[in-house]
Amino acid sequence: MEVFASEPEVSQPVAMAVDARGRLWVAECYSFAEVAIKYDDALRDQILIFEDTDGDGKADSRKVFAEGLQRLSSIEIGMGGVWAITHPNLIFIPDGNADDVPDGAPVIKLDGFESQTNHHTMANGLRWGPDGWLYGRQGIQAVSAIGRPGIATKERAQTNGGIWRFHPQRNAVEVFCHGTTNPWGMDWNEYGEAFFINTVIGHLWHALPGAHYRRMHGEDIVPHVYETIEQHADHVHWDTKEPWDNWHKNGISDGTSAAGGGHAHTGLMFYSGDNWPDEWRGKLLTINFNGRRLNVEDVVRTDGSGYVGKHQPDIAFSADPWFRGIDLLYGPDGGVFIADWSDTGECHGNDGIHRSSGRIFKMTYGIPKTPVITDINLLEPTALVALLDHKNEHFARHARKRFQALAQAGTDLSDVRQALQEKLSADDSTIGKLRALWSLHASGGVPVSILYGLLGDANEHLRVWAIRLLVDDITASDRFPELPAKLAVVAESEHNAAVRLALACALQRLPNAHRAAVARPLLRCKTDANDHNLPKMLWYGIQPLAESAPAVLAELGIGCEIPHLRTCIARRLTSRGADAATAMGALLTHAARTPAVQLDVLTGIRAALEGERNAMPNSAWASADVQFRQSPDPQVRELARTLGAIFADPAALAATRLVALDASLPIEMRRDALRTSIASRIPGLRDLCVELLPVRDLTATAADGLALESDPALADLIIEHYPTLESADKNHVLSILVSRAEWASRLLTAVAEGKMQRSDISAFHARQLAGYHNQELNHQLNEVWGQFREPDTAKQNQIASWKARLTPEVLAKGDLDAGKVLFQGLCGACHVLNGLGGHLGPELTGSGRDNIDYLLSNIIDPNAAVAHAYQLVTIQMKDGRSLSGFVQSQNERILSIRTLAEEVSLLMPDVVKIEKSPLSLMPEGLLQACNETQVRDLIAYLMKK
Repeated sequence: MEVFASEPEVSQPVAMAVDARGRLWVAECYSFAEVAIKYDDALRDQILIFEDTDGDGKADSRKVFAEGLQRLSSIEIGMGGVWAITHPNLIFIPDGNADDVPDGAPVIKLDGFESQTNHHTMANGLRWGPDGWLYGRQGIQAVSAIGRPGIATKERAQTNGGIWRFHPQRNAVEVFCHGTTNPWGMDWNEYGEAFFINTVIGHLWHALPGAHYRRMHGEDIVPHVYETIEQHADHVHWDTKEPWDNWHKNGISDGTSAAGGGHAHTGLMFYSGDNWPDEWRGKLLTINFNGRRLNVEDVVRTDGSGYVGKHQPDIAFSADPWFRGIDLLYGPDGGVFIADWSDTGECHGNDGIHRSSGRIFKMTYGIPKTPVITDINLLEPTALVALLDHKNEHFARHARKRFQALAQAGTDLSDVRQALQEKLSADDSTIGKLRALWSLHASGGVPVSILYGLLGDANEHLRVWAIRLLVDDITASDRFPELPAKLAVVAESEHNAAVRLALACALQRLPNAHRAAVARPLLRCKTDANDHNLPKMLWYGIQPLAESAPAVLAELGIGCEIPHLRTCIARRLTSRGADAATAMGALLTHAARTPAVQLDVLTGIRAALEGERNAMPNSAWASADVQFRQSPDPQVRELARTLGAIFADPAALAATRLVALDASLPIEMRRDALRTSIASRIPGLRDLCVELLPVRDLTATAADGLALESDPALADLIIEHYPTLESADKNHVLSILVSRAEWASRLLTAVAEGKMQRSDISAFHARQLAGYHNQELNHQLNEVWGQFREPDTAKQNQIASWKARLTPEVLAKGDLDAGKVLFQGLCGACHVLNGLGGHLGPELTGSGRDNIDYLLSNIIDPNAAVAHAYQLVTIQMKDGRSLSGFVQSQNERILSIRTLAEEVSLLMPDVVKIEKSPLSLMPEGLLQACNETQVRDLIAYLMKK
């Protein structure tokens, strides 16, 4: 490991690229700022070029290519210039003569990358894919609507997490896949399979076209996804027996070190250079941000459709506490460059951004050989074909990129294309054939006849790429009408799961009218039922048929052999209501006479009707229900009874009431029956809930039923049973008591009388109470709980005052056990800390809690920086209740919100008004309910790692 370049020659290196001459390009981002500032637009960013002219492994030439930029997060070289993300734009800086001086002003190719709120998980990571698209990434904090300047919003690509891509020849942009948290590294293996790295919820993801991956928070931007795909690794990089941020203060434990060093990652690279030993070829490397090291993964094919990452020993470590590795890639001599942001903070700094620091390291094995080729772009086009056989993939990638640039410029490449076709036919290696195929595509397109021929090739990778390239530009005139029929023939006979996965991914690129023919044989493949990717990818591809062709979707469900898809189809058709009644009737009739599918279909119907009451059953329900109630499967019978209650069937309602009252049955079954009774508003509901209120494990649910009535006496009854509840149920019941102004008054009276603890009322509850704008209620709140709002100057004074009092000596005396109890009462309903707590707000385990400024600022002034997913939504109901939380999902009939206590599904006709506040879900005034000793104990507990 050598220092290739360091400050003052380089600072704030946020991204890198290597050009055709082997020179290292570095993006320096100075405008990135502290969390309270986000971006400092008084500062400017720049792009540098470093070169090692004497081959000693260190940069001895430095040029400034472009300066005066702002919000720069990524660069890439190609097509006669430099590409860069300067939020909110993707720009192209032309340099057609390659003299390292821009030929003109930057050209905005795309705009719409959100940067007002998305200052932490911003768009980043430009990289050329083997298919000629320029790929980029974005995190979860906000929605970007990206497109060509001036294009209408409805025509823009919407993303709030995942991978997007831009095609320079077609000026097309699209979202490649959705989800995760903050992807900050991406590369392709030798077979052209894309992988990206992520933080917190899983580190390694196989980037599949059209995939939807698990999100850290918030709702998927595409409706009706239902379930998402999990990460593609069989491990995580920290010891799951300990808090996942234990490294932050106590250092890396032996367990977490052995696992990989921590949860956060930046940069991803498959090593395909020619300097390191052969056993490293194809290994995936990523920078472990927490553990200050390079993790290694062996990414191997599974028995199913995809890949799985296997943990390997870490290869390199940094002892420097300022090490913040952020990007890595290899160059023409096979050495690996590593960019080090070099600062003290995670994400944003809380003690200022240290803009004078930065390093570029280079990691080599022995003495690298000096490349014979000094500038790939100076070679004759036909000479570039030989580079496709180079062991160092750097040369093959740049040759392919050169072909694309020449084709874009109108250069005659007929000799090159002939040579590439011969290579594709004669090369005896899979890698050689793929490189020839990708280069042929880049140099003007692969003839359709060749792609159709490759659909029957013996090699799975060639079949996969034939499918991908056939649907790459679905508007091409030579693709129809033959393409869907040919893909359907492949689907009928394909024995390889990876190729079936490529077909499943291709569905989303086909017009809706052609999807069923390709999907039908894939849905009949029983062996794919438990595959990691296929069931969900198939659903993403066929779900739009519910709108355009519900009868076809039902027919697919009837022939389907994959349980997950049967459930999704039943759920989606049910949610379409009358518009898909005939189609759903056909599926119900099939389920009635096919016991093997009944549980799947009923599960889907139940999910679609969550929150419904007095729903209109499908015309086929009555006869089908007879068969369901006679099923030997108790789950089928129970679901049929529950659905009958939702359909207001008197017999089902009576049976549901009896289940709720039957003390001999499991408590969860009774709770579900009580919930169904409440949702169905059964006759005598009040009496049922009053009778079950004393049953401790049913108290909170019974209180839900009582909350449907406005009688304040019911609030007194609920308060009477409150002391017997577990803490989780207390949060639930408190949310019920603050849902009506009169009930909230009874609650505050109970606190004043000592029947309930003041500390049980969180700042979240206080915000909801203040939202009633009731003078009497506000007076009670101020008397019992404390002043709720303060002006901004007062908040700053409060932060300074608490900081002065909470010295390290004072905090050292804090009672951590008492602080934990306070946390559970004040914060635990919304936040997870060390594995415990609720999920209404962001998890605190991995935050910068050991910094007193960060902690006090977020507690006292929580609205300084608010992620889109954590903005407060208040729902006014027709029955007089007021509910607060954040939206989980919404369609034309059901609104699902996450409240302090639970996820609640609401019928849209029951909703009077929805108000979204720019404020954080975390209210101000959290510390108002605490005395000085309690604040000390709480802060001491929060700061303990």
